[in-house]
Amino acid sequence: MVSIKRIWADLKVTARGFIRSRVGLFFSLIFPMILILLFGAIFSGSSGPTPAYVQDLDSTPLSAHFISSLNSTSLVTLTSVPAADNFSQYLLSHSSSDGIIIPQGFQTAYLTNQPTILTVYGNPASSSSAIVSGVTQSVANAYNLGNKTPVIGVQSLTIKSSNVKYIDFLIPGLIGFSILTSPMFAMVNITSQYKRDKLFKQLSLTPLTKGEWLISKVLWYWFITIVSFLIMCAVGIYAFGAHIALTAAIIPFLLVGPLLFVSLGMLVGTVSNSVESAAVVGNLITFPMMFLSGTFFPVSSMPPYLQTIAHFLPLYYVIDGLNNVMTFNNLDAAFMDFVVLFVIATITFGLAVALFRWRED
Repeated sequence: MVSIKRIWADLKVTARGFIRSRVGLFFSLIFPMILILLFGAIFSGSSGPTPAYVQDLDSTPLSAHFISSLNSTSLVTLTSVPAADNFSQYLLSHSSSDGIIIPQGFQTAYLTNQPTILTVYGNPASSSSAIVSGVTQSVANAYNLGNKTPVIGVQSLTIKSSNVKYIDFLIPGLIGFSILTSPMFAMVNITSQYKRDKLFKQLSLTPLTKGEWLISKVLWYWFITIVSFLIMCAVGIYAFGAHIALTAAIIPFLLVGPLLFVSLGMLVGTVSNSVESAAVVGNLITFPMMFLSGTFFPVSSMPPYLQTIAHFLPLYYVIDGLNNVMTFNNLDAAFMDFVVLFVIATITFGLAVALFRWRED
């Protein structure tokens, strides 16, 4: 039978060890806050090309050249949307209000001097929408200079969408960063050292069971995750005016994420032959996830091959899920992220429990 008393006793031991470890305390609570202050200060007032989406329904050399002309202004950065997708729904699902539709027959109309209309989606309250609309109109005017009468017209449509700032994206990323690093590094270190020093063998002689020991670790990192979450949200909101949604849909990610990385850290420490090799393997797993899962920059801004790699990393589904809940309010996409995360966590937890031994053979 699982004993709450024994779990609580081991949990207190873990907490005391954590508090006495200045390195662990720093990287769990202080370092993520420093990253928010640093990146928030760097990017909160930055300017650059305005991101927008474009749907090319014509798919001709002229339409491709028109898109290239928009990008060459260095004022906008366009991401292509498949012609089969509902464009307005696509914008909403990606928390954007800025997009351009090039209509079917665009090239034919232009070459035969027949009117054709570009549709520009935007939000009148957003400065980025004004940039996208202005650039599109300017490029269209340049194309019209080659005709006796204006051929390319521009119509504007409004779409309601939140105007996401960098800090709104950064907070979920750093929450995911904290969910990864705190349990992962600690459990790799604890498990490999306990294994080396035969402490697991000594624990096996106590009433504490393997399950109770693991539960106490999961409970502790749930607590650390929640504290870190509250600190980062407070810093982001009150220091940089972040607009993030704090809803109950965040809770599953705050629970399953630490469970996954506690299990993964324990698994790495268990299968490694030494403390040194465990640290190497842990770093090889952790650092690529830090930078390829969307912690600091959107995965969509990465080259296609890196985006493919990102979808194989567990941390991607933590961060993407938190972004979908806190920033984009896209609960359907968040649910899919959670399902994938839950499956990965379940498999990893099962492997960790199956391979974990109190005593070495």
